[in-house]
Amino acid sequence: MFTGIIEEIGTVRRIERGAKGARLTIGAHTVLEGTKIGDSIATNGVCLTVTAMTADSFSADVMAESLRRSGLGALQTGAPVNLERAMPACGRFGGHIVSGHIDGTGTVTSLQQEDNAVWLTVRTPAPLLRYIVEKGSIAIDGVSLTVAQVDETGFAVSIIPHTGAATILLGKKPGDTVNLECDVIGKYVEKLLGPQRAAPGGITMEFLAQNGF
Repeated sequence: MFTGIIEEIGTVRRIERGAKGARLTIGAHTVLEGTKIGDSIATNGVCLTVTAMTADSFSADVMAESLRRSGLGALQTGAPVNLERAMPACGRFGGHIVSGHIDGTGTVTSLQQEDNAVWLTVRTPAPLLRYIVEKGSIAIDGVSLTVAQVDETGFAVSIIPHTGAATILLGKKPGDTVNLECDVIGKYVEKLLGPQRAAPGGITMEFLAQNGF
């Protein structure tokens, strides 16, 4: 599990593409401290397992599903990436619950300065937008952020100077793809309420009997 508090900006050093998957080598320093083979590092929000390490880099295999769901497949050598190690049990929960399992991608539509902050607006597919609520949490390329605005096509967040300096978000431009992970709580609630949605008249004694209660 992660918190969405980025520890370091790494650099893509090598991309080895297979038939459907890929292997990434990322240059880094901070996230390598205390890390061993088999540990998890979120790379632009995608949970990756460290399979090899050097003094200043780590490598990880990326399965086809991760490439389909995220923007990792579009990375090029030299690209900067947000990095975060999995949270230790004794760590501080500074962001929100981030699994590193990307729901899908969005498209940056604008960046607008407002005093000391920057508004970042993201066009979002409807299947993801349903889980995004105003003042709720969202992870964009692994960065824990508070949703400030939501409409029928997307959402916006406001990025403070520290977040802008510590992540790659302010390097984005309109048209760029970003990885999105919605707040997991909403997805669990929807799943648990599934039977209720399936009952046309709501939960009734007849509906419960038909479903084994």
